[in-house]
Amino acid sequence: MRNPILLLTALIALTACEKDKPTPTIDQRAYSVTTNGNVVTVRNLPADTIVGTTSQGQPIGAGRYTFFSLESNQWIPNSDSNSNRWDLAFAGTTVRVNNLTSGPGAGGAFVFNGPFETLTSVPADSTFRVDNHPVSYAIPRGSGRAWYTYDGPTNLLIPIPGRTLVIRTASGQRAKVDIFNYYRGGVTPSASAPDSIKIRDQRFFHFRFTKF
Repeated sequence: MRNPILLLTALIALTACEKDKPTPTIDQRAYSVTTNGNVVTVRNLPADTIVGTTSQGQPIGAGRYTFFSLESNQWIPNSDSNSNRWDLAFAGTTVRVNNLTSGPGAGGAFVFNGPFETLTSVPADSTFRVDNHPVSYAIPRGSGRAWYTYDGPTNLLIPIPGRTLVIRTASGQRAKVDIFNYYRGGVTPSASAPDSIKIRDQRFFHFRFTKF
């Protein structure tokens, strides 16, 4: 049985000040969703866009998640964060699912070590994991653990080829997700680009998905 106090605390963390903040229209103009057969491609979905840097040059986000529905193929308003309308929540490199400590849904996820195209069904021995915010997440955080690697010398984040996220949506459907870029416009800055550009253009998710 879920702990209602833990769930309420997590939802407060996800929704803090969300209803009082307008959706960033400048990011919405760049964001797009296209469909090719059963595959849906999302571009330029902001994920806690950078608003400044620390004195050490580390990026500072606005402190808000972006919610997306794999079922309706839509960016979900932050005012609906405490609902079953969303399946994935993005902030920086963190991707949360709608379940347990992250939301009221039946969501879950695991990382499949194989190409998006070759995964045609959920393997029988698979285990969907759920978030235990802030200790652990269904989609693990950290370089090399799930969908990306971070290269310190170049200060660039690169998605790992052949890593597919398998998602159980808030209503219990299945989907597979391939994150293929993390930068504005889908263009990873060059290794020699200034850190100011690498920081400015990060936290824009580009991914494709299809439902099983």
